[in-house]
Amino acid sequence: MEFQHIPVMLEACMDGLNIRPDGIYVDGTAGGGGHSSEIARRLKGGRLIALDQDPDAVAAASERLAEFPQAQVVRANFRDMRQVLDGLGIARADGILLDLGVSSHQLDTAERGFSYLKDAPLDMRMSQEGPSAKDLVNSAPVSELARILREYGEEKFALRIAQNIARRREEAPIERTLELAEIIKASMPAAARREKNPCKRSFQALRIAVNSELDALSQGIDTAFDSLAEGGRLCIITFHSLEDRMVKQKFAALCRGCICPPDFPVCVCGHTPEGQLPTRKPILPDENELAVNRRSQSAKLRIIEKIKDRQPD
Repeated sequence: MEFQHIPVMLEACMDGLNIRPDGIYVDGTAGGGGHSSEIARRLKGGRLIALDQDPDAVAAASERLAEFPQAQVVRANFRDMRQVLDGLGIARADGILLDLGVSSHQLDTAERGFSYLKDAPLDMRMSQEGPSAKDLVNSAPVSELARILREYGEEKFALRIAQNIARRREEAPIERTLELAEIIKASMPAAARREKNPCKRSFQALRIAVNSELDALSQGIDTAFDSLAEGGRLCIITFHSLEDRMVKQKFAALCRGCICPPDFPVCVCGHTPEGQLPTRKPILPDENELAVNRRSQSAKLRIIEKIKDRQPD
């Protein structure tokens, strides 16, 4: 299966994972297998579990990783990583990678319905299962549509777009990507329509909502960190501010020491950090990568290392 996707910040991810040849690693977003194949190539006696919820990605990654007996591909959302590892008899992993970007295959395959530049059925489902963007656009109340566009897309014309979607769907269901794109552009003043990608924020917002991406990320970070062995590392590549903010805040909480109120004279909580940050700031693509892969432009890589297991409540 043709599944083109250039792995973002490949060497930085490999360095961040600090791969041991005999270690156990999880690629929670296998995609076309770019990161996974590089991890597998570095293993001698170790093991790689590659997850993806997209059946196209599972097929492509399985084909690409067929030469590596140490690699296994499983169809699953990374939020369900713990169940997968339990089923495989794996207690802890030495490194986990999450690349949160939409793959080039998903964007470039028109019928997947992710792109506002190509006419296709309005879909956007990464798993190819469950309610689609068409279902959401044609059934959600105006207030809910506006909230999604505002919160997930940071779209300042969210209410006007939602109102116009509601008016159009009263005439006939909205079923095509370019149909929705025209509604979005018509809802904006002329200056905003002249932006390079005036539909980008709204399509991003709908994609996040359809796939419950932020809920999955919140659960996935907790699950992944809990699944690490002490000394193991979690590497996450984000592509927009909502994802990056969540990762940054969760990593900061895991690295926090004393949580007593600031006016306490001495610490009484006994809370100690569970993780540490190998790099204080996110790692960004270098100029060479930006020149060959324009989709890496907004990528940020954050890394956390587990220094102690989370104590049970």
